[in-house]
Amino acid sequence: MKVFRVYNGILIEKKGLFYLLAGEDWDSFINDDNLFTKIEHLISGMDPVQDPEAYVKRGFLAPAEKQEIWASGVTYFNSKLGREEESREKGGSNFYARVYVAERPELFFKSMGYRAVGSGGKVRIRKDSTWDVPEPELTLVISSTGKIIGYTIGNDMSSRSIEGENPLYLPQAKTYDGSAAIGPCILVVEGPLPKSTIIRLEIIRAGKQVFTGEIAIDQIKRKFEDLVSYLYAENSFPFGSLLMTGTGIVPSADFTLQKDDEIKIEIDGIGTLINTVDQ
Repeated sequence: MKVFRVYNGILIEKKGLFYLLAGEDWDSFINDDNLFTKIEHLISGMDPVQDPEAYVKRGFLAPAEKQEIWASGVTYFNSKLGREEESREKGGSNFYARVYVAERPELFFKSMGYRAVGSGGKVRIRKDSTWDVPEPELTLVISSTGKIIGYTIGNDMSSRSIEGENPLYLPQAKTYDGSAAIGPCILVVEGPLPKSTIIRLEIIRAGKQVFTGEIAIDQIKRKFEDLVSYLYAENSFPFGSLLMTGTGIVPSADFTLQKDDEIKIEIDGIGTLINTVDQ
């Protein structure tokens, strides 16, 4: 099942049919360890929406409100190589190599949910950065108790020139207005995603494809439960949280985003998150 946050409530999609939960509060609705069962029960006696296209045309809000959005770093081997490359001249590459093999993962705060951009919205590149990339990431939706209750798509916009200058600049490279996009929905399933699930990235510039790449989530080095365990070890999340699980698609050093680029991130079973670049 897919859960969409819309302007007047919550839209549920199941087997091609849509059900509207009008006036439902997002934060209290989504923060439920038994979300799958609750949704099944709620829509079992409902009639489907007759004109779901009307909601699609209006667009979907980012599927987060009071939830915090965090991110994981260096969880793919490709990411390790990319981070080593960007920081080698400044002497920081060894830190990323150590993180990749360490027991403790790299976790960092990305955004509050209400500041995140939804599908169709604009992400930003910093004016003081010269090397900028999107980072397509499978994103965990987690309840306040630490249970993974769903999955969505995240774009962890990254200023590689700033992060590469010094690892201590990571917050500036990662956290700024328009740095986080999530959506278009939350996929709610009873079990984990198949390891064969593919993440795809496509970047369009002036109508032409300038970058494409894909990777399977079985390339993620760390277990999702371990990432959640470290995140929740000394933090409380009364409304739940979202956790981006890292990127394995790393454009080469000669690529940087430009204004008006279109970023498409697709994950099997979830859908496609589409954003354009602003500055």
